[in-house]
Amino acid sequence: MINNEEFTKRLQNVIDFYGESASSFAEKIGVQRSSISHILSGRNKPSLDFVLKVLSSFPEVELYWLMNGKGSFPAQQIQNEKTQFSETKENLSSNPESNTQILSSSISEDKSIERIVIFYKDGTFENFEQSS
Repeated sequence: MINNEEFTKRLQNVIDFYGESASSFAEKIGVQRSSISHILSGRNKPSLDFVLKVLSSFPEVELYWLMNGKGSFPAQQIQNEKTQFSETKENLSSNPESNTQILSSSISEDKSIERIVIFYKDGTFENFEQSS
């Protein structure tokens, strides 16, 4: 039997990990906002369909972890990639030459970076081009 209170905490952990609001999370998995609200408040228990939609939309979520708290979230590989991305993003500066040096250390010798574009969730972006 699922512990509804613990499931709610794990679901909130998933929502927070991806930086989503309950509303945007509901939209991504294809359920009504009220469904998320009712589950998070403890009013309703999650249906099998709900759980499958979460797993389908966020493959990093493990079924046994979500249902029983056994296992890990996110999968270790995903966590490592997110940490590496965060560190790289923090190290990027407004100087395109230093950006090229930082990123080229992780790219093979036969390739070079011509341009980097960073897209933000608010729809804006930054463009960094290597000067010739």
